[in-house]
Amino acid sequence: MGYLAGIDIGTSGTKTLIITDAGEVVASATVEYPLLTPRPGWAEQHPQDWWQASVDSLRQAVVEAGISGTDIQGVGLSGQMHGSVFLDEKGQVIRPALLWCDQRTGAQCDWINETAGESLVVEETSNPVLTGFTAPKIIWLRQKEPENYAKMTKCLLPKDYVRYRLTGEFHSEVSDASGTALFNVKERRWSTALLNKIDLDPSVLPEVHESPVASAVISGEAAELMGLKPGTPVVGGGGDQAAGAVGNGIVSQGIVSSTLGTSGVLFAFLEEPLVDPELRTHTFCHAVPGKWHVMGVMLSAGGSFRWIRDTLCGAERDVSANLGQDPYVLMCEEAAAAPAGCEGLVFLPYLTGERTPYPDPAAKGVFYGLHLRHQRAHMIRAVMEGVAFGMKDSFDILDAMGVPMTQVRASGGGARSPLWRQIQADVTGRTHSVINVEEGPALGVALLAGVGTDAWGSVEEACEAAIDVVGSTEPIPENRDLYAKCHPIYQGLYRDLSSRFQETAKLFE
Repeated sequence: MGYLAGIDIGTSGTKTLIITDAGEVVASATVEYPLLTPRPGWAEQHPQDWWQASVDSLRQAVVEAGISGTDIQGVGLSGQMHGSVFLDEKGQVIRPALLWCDQRTGAQCDWINETAGESLVVEETSNPVLTGFTAPKIIWLRQKEPENYAKMTKCLLPKDYVRYRLTGEFHSEVSDASGTALFNVKERRWSTALLNKIDLDPSVLPEVHESPVASAVISGEAAELMGLKPGTPVVGGGGDQAAGAVGNGIVSQGIVSSTLGTSGVLFAFLEEPLVDPELRTHTFCHAVPGKWHVMGVMLSAGGSFRWIRDTLCGAERDVSANLGQDPYVLMCEEAAAAPAGCEGLVFLPYLTGERTPYPDPAAKGVFYGLHLRHQRAHMIRAVMEGVAFGMKDSFDILDAMGVPMTQVRASGGGARSPLWRQIQADVTGRTHSVINVEEGPALGVALLAGVGTDAWGSVEEACEAAIDVVGSTEPIPENRDLYAKCHPIYQGLYRDLSSRFQETAKLFE
């Protein structure tokens, strides 16, 4: 029997998953690391933390699986999208990486639009340039830290930095490259026209492949460090959303995933690229060769839930530590005591700005409607409902675009909570299915590794071998009707407060 490894470099930690070449999950391990916020709206991490977590989590997973690392026949990589790792000529990291949720680059987005022309940006990349994307981060480095920019010879995405440490080579793949604002999504290549307009040397960027392609192999140095076999193939893998879609079986038209991780993403498969006329969603290359996807993205979904855990739920953390239980389980039990609609309490989950439906880096989190009856249970549930309202915004946009949605698969940490699944079903009015695995991106890239090493003939065949629907959550009619009345209030709050968000951002920038 052969084994395959998927490594997912996330925002809160790195997960390594090991599966058999028949698609069975045999082990997983996660190693966490800090998120740095040196200024309001900034988000950074040390790439060395990702690398060390990749080494440690793989070694832990191998021990859990009861195998030798040399039994692993292929490795796939996934990771948080849009981040920027700046390397010097010796391959050393120049400064902490700027992450997907970093909002410092509003002026650089404006500069790119003015310099290249907004119409060319959209025509070439199929998306607007947004603060979280990679291109404005490079321009920020050029404008704000010219001494570091002068040292830069390569800019890599997070997972591709780990690939470099594994293989000594610079490669990427189409799904992650799609989120850089430097990639021609329709033609699946770097945009020469845009690079020329903003005076960026294409040699700064890695070579790009389709996601299942084994573009490099494990080096001797990395093999010794991780216990792997030198020469083990490493496939392109995928950005976390495309990889997670493979791990959820979103590889044919009509099946969509609603994922609540740190971010919240509604992901739909496309046979051909389709762009929202109002540019509220993202259109990127899929990890399935020759296919595309469209997705609505909230920046703080599970991130909002983690925030309330860390700021208001110290008691739950203490009790759960004594019980050896996940504090989120206690929080959900507490939230279940509050009624649907939280008696008028509404939460706007814009803790790190927003993308869909409002590409607004200045947007802020808000509790609206607090009164004396409200307790912590209401506040926890309001966060869960606010995230679900944000996901409904994406459902409504994809409906308007004519994207087929015949089955919704719930995934991410939010899918583990029966209460949150129910809230999502009630708010959107759609049945939310669950599948037999919860591993998301790590599973997706392990399956891609299997395709790249000929364990399966295609991505679709790999998903068929590994993934089954095992349950579903139906909307509760009375809750659905109540939430249908609450959702316009949620939407109206952003419109009412958007100018105040801008004033606040200017005051404290």
